[in-house]
Amino acid sequence: MSNNSQSMSFNAGQAKGQTQEKASNLMDKASNAAQSAKDSMQETGQQIKEKAQGASATIKEKTGMNT
Repeated sequence: MSNNSQSMSFNAGQAKGQTQEKASNLMDKASNAAQSAKDSMQETGQQIKEKAQGASATIKEKTGMNT
């Protein structure tokens, strides 16, 4: 293989590696964003649940149904 051909092959390999690394980084970022959204939704759901339970307890107290 000529020196020029080797150089082109080396450069192509480097470009492929860089592309794979960028794709991997993008996938990591997407995964992290999805996990963050999931965590946020779970926290919001828990807050709504707690508020609903509090409202239910208040209604039971006001109507005398908690005895």
